[in-house]
Amino acid sequence: MSTGPLAGLAVLVTGGASGIGAATADRFAAEGARVVVLDRDTAADHRTVRADLSDDASVRAAVETAVGHLGALDVLVNNAGVGAVGDVGANDDEEWHRVYDVNVVGLVRTTRAALPHLRRAAAERGSAAVVNTCSIAAWTGLPQRALYSATKGAVQALTLAMAADHLADGIRVNCVNPGTADTPWVQRLLDASADPAAERAALQARQPTGRLVSAEEVAHAIVHLADPRSGATTGTVLAVDGGMHGLRVPARPPGEGTSS
Repeated sequence: MSTGPLAGLAVLVTGGASGIGAATADRFAAEGARVVVLDRDTAADHRTVRADLSDDASVRAAVETAVGHLGALDVLVNNAGVGAVGDVGANDDEEWHRVYDVNVVGLVRTTRAALPHLRRAAAERGSAAVVNTCSIAAWTGLPQRALYSATKGAVQALTLAMAADHLADGIRVNCVNPGTADTPWVQRLLDASADPAAERAALQARQPTGRLVSAEEVAHAIVHLADPRSGATTGTVLAVDGGMHGLRVPARPPGEGTSS
């Protein structure tokens, strides 16, 4: 039997093979939860069930397989997503449809397939939760992120609508808005730039804390929102962004404190 504050909780994490998703799956497991991951990459983690979020039949089959492994479903973490770079004119219709299909409609497909199980968990155990991974891009204008920002704005609005719709079901719905996180996806963007070191320094400088957000910090927030002890928290957008959304102060050089 697992032990820990979340022992017995059955959790499904999409996009859990790397980055924030993997850190989230690990954090849930460390606190005693039983975890299955949905991802296209099944080699990275033994907990993974393969799923293509752009295909409804694939998603439904994967969710049923995952619930079969877990025996129930208490928490769904909609973390999977893809990125896009450029201003509003940089991507053609096909790319807009592709990114929306994963980041927004993929979240819908997974939640739709999981809802009967989440409703059952809420009825039988008094608690069920959905946590969506959104982004600081949902409420802060970032350069060269038009398509990505549009999808994350949709995810934030969808989170609030879902929270209202599923109050009567006993299912809490929240989202996290990470700032620029130190993940494999961000590293691939840096590697593709002309000067990766300078680009990383620029990303760090725009964070009030002067550093990127860690995947583990985002995972901590996701687990907190999903925890049954957060039972009064629903319809919440939780920033995990080093102050980027709410603060307008320059980052201090490392080691510099406040003067007396």
